[in-house]
Amino acid sequence: MTKAALVRAALKLFGRQGYDGTSTREIAAAAKANIGSIAYHFGGKEGLRAAVADHIVETIQSIANQALGGMAEPDPAALTAETARLQLKATLQGMVAFIVAKPEAGEIVQFMLRELADPTPTLDRIYGGLFEPTHKRLCVIWERATGEPAESEGTRLAIFSLIGQAVYFRIGREPVLRRMGWTQIGEDEAGKIIATLHGNLDAMLSARQKQT
Repeated sequence: MTKAALVRAALKLFGRQGYDGTSTREIAAAAKANIGSIAYHFGGKEGLRAAVADHIVETIQSIANQALGGMAEPDPAALTAETARLQLKATLQGMVAFIVAKPEAGEIVQFMLRELADPTPTLDRIYGGLFEPTHKRLCVIWERATGEPAESEGTRLAIFSLIGQAVYFRIGREPVLRRMGWTQIGEDEAGKIIATLHGNLDAMLSARQKQT
């Protein structure tokens, strides 16, 4: 319990104040733990930051696996174009349901934005454990949906585009709420976002299929 509480507290404080701007004393107080427990469980502040990165990787991987798990096939080559399209839609739906609609996802996004703005070895850890393998997996599904090679420049950019559309609704949450006249992004609002992203995906796939 103490270990998990320290990770949660560090995620929130590192995201809000930055790594250098957060003391171990603040983290321990937020987790209601003894300051010595940070060294005991993680070897120090840097080890705790690595544990936060691992927590993010595990959390997002779990969301991705839930989105694709019920539809995944052992051999990617066995995917039909239609099944691949549905898998991409399931991924977008899972991303919106968690990253956009879940309040706790905001802490992960804050932490990630700081890492992306000022890369550290922690970003390498997240990239290798999450970004690269997930992106490659989606590129393979895109290939099955469109016929465009998974590792082509166009495919890789297309997948970044899909991910970026969903993530924007978290990063730009306040402008979205104000412009849409919403007070929150609950199930109804998330459903409208998902429908829009699915429409965008259908248009992208149709255009690529005509090209190939």
